Amino acid sequence: MTTYDYLLIGHGLAGATLAHTLRRRGRTVLVYDPGHPNSASNVAAGLINPVAGKRFALAWKIDELLPAATAFYQAIEQHYGDTFFIQTPIQKLFSSVAEQNTVVARSADVPWRHYVTEVTGALPPLPGVRQEFGGIQIQHGGYVRLRELLATLAQEALGQGWLRQEVFDWSQLMFDADGASYAPGQVRARQVVCCEGVGATQNPYFNWLPLTPNQGEVLDVACPGLPEKQVLNKGAYVVPLGEGQFRVGATYRWPPFAEGITPEATAELSQRLTDMTTLPFTIRAQRAGVRPAVRDRKPLLGRHPELPILSIFNGFGSKGVLLAPGLAVQLANYLENSASDLWPEVNISRYHALYTAAPAAAAFPS
Repeated sequence: MTTYDYLLIGHGLAGATLAHTLRRRGRTVLVYDPGHPNSASNVAAGLINPVAGKRFALAWKIDELLPAATAFYQAIEQHYGDTFFIQTPIQKLFSSVAEQNTVVARSADVPWRHYVTEVTGALPPLPGVRQEFGGIQIQHGGYVRLRELLATLAQEALGQGWLRQEVFDWSQLMFDADGASYAPGQVRARQVVCCEGVGATQNPYFNWLPLTPNQGEVLDVACPGLPEKQVLNKGAYVVPLGEGQFRVGATYRWPPFAEGITPEATAELSQRLTDMTTLPFTIRAQRAGVRPAVRDRKPLLGRHPELPILSIFNGFGSKGVLLAPGLAVQLANYLENSASDLWPEVNISRYHALYTAAPAAAAFPS
């Protein structure tokens, strides 16, 4: 039997980030992941946007989480000798005069202005880009080549033997006073962390949390001549992939939704791209993924109410690329140090009133 410090379920963005964080601290980790090529993390464009939403509000705790994310991705780049985090301006194109006025009214907000260039309601002209109502340039953001990053991390993990591309069988997980065993006689771990994304809705220990699947679709398009030194945003994002290729997304669909890609998403995203450019484009690919979304739009971190050996790191929705690195450090500190605590906005204790003890929990000794 092999014993590990941590057993992680899931190697999407959340699981991969936490595994990397723990291993850098010298902890032994074993990860189970089914290896779905169209998981939400593999479909996402990896956008980091400090100013977002209809109210143009600063992203939550941006001044703490953005430096943590930047340092995390840069350290990985240095380790692998590759570029994953592309720091580039985001050109937010206004959809109306009312939207323009909203931004001008906020321009006196000093913390907000740190992330936005001087607000004039106009941007320098870009070839093929529609700017009828002007826009703003958002700084200190960009995008992560997430599919490539996860593939690189998985390749190393598989080669070193601490990632197993298998479906995790919850019926084979048993708890005792000293830890947990999986497939009895094969694996033991001091702690278990659930990072399986939307799969948490089927998790027998955490299915009481208000995690709701949210489907998103993206298009990969060829649009020769469209500038590639920035991200465009107007009802959708347009992220450059290189050589005249771009990723356009994403849609948001709440259940019930169709399996796989839909013609409705093709039409919606095509129209949104047409609203941003006068140039012709060709759709090269379309992908759909299901995000793990939470009702209050904050991730889910913390220990199970009755099983302190079992924790969760999930619910990042569409902002995981920004949130996961800093919160992985916070969760690692929490699990390793009893004096450390989690931010209340992400601690699952905020939902403990929803918890009803499951029969499986009774197997753990009091």
